[in-house]
This record gives sequence, C-alpha cells and structure tokens, in this order.
Amino acid sequence: MAEYSKTSEALSRLTDNQFRVTQQGATEPAFHNEYWDNHEPGIYVDVVSGQPLFSSTDKYDTGTGWPSFTKPITADAVRTETDRSLGMIRTEARSTGADSHLGHVFDDGPVDAGGQRYCMNSAALRFIPAAELAAQGYGEYQSLFEAADTTSTEEHAS
Repeated sequence: MAEYSKTSEALSRLTDNQFRVTQQGATEPAFHNEYWDNHEPGIYVDVVSGQPLFSSTDKYDTGTGWPSFTKPITADAVRTETDRSLGMIRTEARSTGADSHLGHVFDDGPVDAGGQRYCMNSAALRFIPAAELAAQGYGEYQSLFEAADTTSTEEHAS
C-alpha cells in the first residue's frame, strides 16, 4: 500500500478554500461545491495526499448539497473523531494519510448500506474518473467499476 502524507509542497498547491476546509476544518456551502451533483464513475482521493477515500459506487444523493457516501473505499482510509465545534457534538471524518478534515459522518444513511452518511466537502477531494484510474496511478481500483458494468449488463439482460 502506498504511503500518503501531508507535505509542505502539497499544502502549497491548495486553493484558499481547499486549505480552509482540509487544514482548518471549514465547511463549504451546500450546493455550491464541485462534486455534490457528480454522477460519473470514479474514485475520490484526498486533495492533499492523493490517498483514495471514496468510490462513486458508494455515493448517493442525499439532497443536502454535499457529496455523500455510505462508506470509505477501504476501512482504514478514513478515521473519525468527536467534533464539539459550533455548539454541537458531531462525528468528524479525517483522512488517515494526511489527516485532512473531510467532513462529518451521520447515522441517517441508507439502512441497507450500514446506516451511515459520510457527508464530505468537495474541497477536500479530487475526483479521478474511472477511465483515468490506471493512467493516474490508481489502476488497482478499476475492478470496482468493471464489476459494476457487469452487474448493470446482467440486470438489463433479465
């Protein structure tokens, strides 16, 4: 497994908004962010380190205006901690590689998929389209989309 971490070079490439979100725990506006309505197949990686975090196969529309997922791409990609900011108690999601603030986890997700909603900030993520996974060094995740293509083909044949 590749090593993903935060470097000063990586931080220097962030936009002001990406820095505020990933390093200072800010939240971008609902419906005014890059990936809330993205329906393309692919994976979402940490904008700081490139660590794979989520797959479009686990993304769903919550109507909240932020990209939301039922689970991380691997169990060890995201860690959670208690967030007591803004006068409330929430569960914060952070990348395990670069310790980037990603968003929050809520217990109101689809029950049949574990019941969790990983509500993420687009500014913390970079999207890699499925067609570009190998070219961008994420070829090991291509099988997530080959299986999805086979399943949808079988469903249409029935």
